[in-house]
Amino acid sequence: MNKIMLLFCMLTLSSFQIEAQSSKDEVAIRKVLEDQRLAWNAYDLEGFMQGYWKSDSLKFYGSSGLVKGWDNTLARYHKAYPSKDHTGTLKFVINDISKIDKASYYVMGEFHLERTAGNADGIFMIIFKKIDGKWKIIADTSC
Repeated sequence: MNKIMLLFCMLTLSSFQIEAQSSKDEVAIRKVLEDQRLAWNAYDLEGFMQGYWKSDSLKFYGSSGLVKGWDNTLARYHKAYPSKDHTGTLKFVINDISKIDKASYYVMGEFHLERTAGNADGIFMIIFKKIDGKWKIIADTSC
C-alpha cells in the first residue's frame, strides 16, 4: 500500500512539474509575440524578425506562396509593408498554444492591422521551437 501511495505522489508531483514548465514556456512564447507586436508597431521589421529562427530553413507560407529562409522572409515583409502606412498598428488574438513536444509548440491566432493603407485582418498558425535556449518561430502560415 505504501508503494502505491508513493507512486501516486510521484506521478502527481511529476504532473505539476510538467504543467509548470508548460506554463513557463507559454509565457516565454507570449513574450516573443509581444516583442514582435511592439517592433511591428514601431515599423521595425528587423526587430519583428528577431522572433523568427535566423536560418535558411525558416518557412513562411502566406497568400503569395511559400518563402524559405530568414533573409527572404524579411525581404517579403519589406516588399509587402514598405512604410508605416502599410504596417499600421498590430494587435494579436491568441486562440490556442499547444505543446507538440518538450521543445515545440504551435500557436493559432488572429492578427488585426489598423492602418492608413486600409485595415487588414487574418489568421495565423506558427510553430515555435526552442533553439539555443530561446523560443523561435520556425514556420509561419498567415493569411
